[in-house]
Amino acid sequence: MSPELIVILVLAVLFGLYMAWGIGANDVANAMGTSVGSGALTLKKAVIFAAVLEFAGAFFAGSSVSQTVRKGIVDLDMFQGDGMSFMLGMLSALLAAGVWLQIASFKGWPVSTTHSIVGSIVGFGAVYGGMAAVHWDKVGTIVASWVVSPLLSGTISFLIFHIILRTIFYKKHPLRAAKKITPYLVFLVFAILTLTMVFKGLKNLKLDLTFANAMLMAVGIGVVAALISAVLVRRIKEDQTPEEIANGNPAQAEYLQRCLDKAARNLQRVQTATTGHAGMELAGLVDEVHRLKLETKKKYEFHTDSAELKKVERLFVYLQILSACMVAFAHGANDVANSIGPMSAVISVAREGGETIAAKADVPLWILAVGGIGIVIGLATWGWRVMETIGKKITHLTPTRGFSAEFGAATTVVIASKMGLPISTTHTLVGAVLGVGLARGISALNLTMVRNIFVSWIVTIPAGAFLAIVFFYILRFFFV
Repeated sequence: MSPELIVILVLAVLFGLYMAWGIGANDVANAMGTSVGSGALTLKKAVIFAAVLEFAGAFFAGSSVSQTVRKGIVDLDMFQGDGMSFMLGMLSALLAAGVWLQIASFKGWPVSTTHSIVGSIVGFGAVYGGMAAVHWDKVGTIVASWVVSPLLSGTISFLIFHIILRTIFYKKHPLRAAKKITPYLVFLVFAILTLTMVFKGLKNLKLDLTFANAMLMAVGIGVVAALISAVLVRRIKEDQTPEEIANGNPAQAEYLQRCLDKAARNLQRVQTATTGHAGMELAGLVDEVHRLKLETKKKYEFHTDSAELKKVERLFVYLQILSACMVAFAHGANDVANSIGPMSAVISVAREGGETIAAKADVPLWILAVGGIGIVIGLATWGWRVMETIGKKITHLTPTRGFSAEFGAATTVVIASKMGLPISTTHTLVGAVLGVGLARGISALNLTMVRNIFVSWIVTIPAGAFLAIVFFYILRFFFV
């Protein structure tokens, strides 16, 4: 092997490691950001959990055969006979995607690593073979994911959180209601996460399960988990503090608000149909109900951390952590390909003397390990930046809200995978967090941060393309 090819091999490993670092610094927050923001996990524990599961997903379930060019963005035929340009193009794409991810991570913007590498490949593909060399229909599908991913996950998370509000927080005894509904939620969580693992997290292992068999497995695991949870939740005591017994239970604040709202609406309906003295008395009653509503809201406004509500939230901590761990494993198994795909392609061509370009390239275990290590290092160093954005800067999260977002994102992954819809893990989770925030009203969202995130999504592909073009010309200057 020539010294030139040896240098290219070294650069491939370094740039692949750098890109993997960017994935860890940015994308891993998708899995753990809500858990940190809601307080379900400390930052240190989140990093440890994510590091273990992301590496395990990348190393044990990562693809053993990687597509040379991600998602068929450019035509491989135009590089036949010019392996050097292909290798330099892939190196420029890795470096460009890594640089963009570092910029986005520094700003705390959650962007798609897949879109970063795709944009970079579009850049060097267009500058080498012209605009016609790019499969723009594929790029259009990716652009569609900007809308599909957040809209679908946001809607699902919005509905899930509303169901939790209506079935638990709007009840007279929230903890009692939570104990009743928890086994059903556990069933759904385990069933959905099992499908997520089969269709996304373990798809590279080619288990070849039919949809019916996968559903049967998911239902079986869900039922077992639900039965276990039913036994465990019975042990939770529904006791109240002496202060709550004397002054009223803050956990019933939402229930009282809804009851008073309903009473006011009914009285107003009767008042409009009544005249004379009775109508005046009814107007006085309506005013009294509104006064009680305001008094109740003021009394319990800063006391929502009651003992009962803390127990309700604690039930969801475990479900949220479980969801986050599953998403982390699935993410590591799939998105590590964004770094090792181009890297393994360069190594494969270099080993063939820089001439033969295959549509697919074998991925040795050591390359999977490099990708996994890079992800872990990125997570441990800069991962906190994007975690903070996802968990704290979009909307205020609690374990129930964080669970709704994680569960909504996982459900979206399953639905989109089976329907063939284009999605991004990043966009899916951000959309889910937005959906949970909107469930409490538009004022619950940090609209400035939301705007910055959306702009970063739109800029990702052109930014990757521009940087790749710059690096491609620089590398060609030194090697050609």
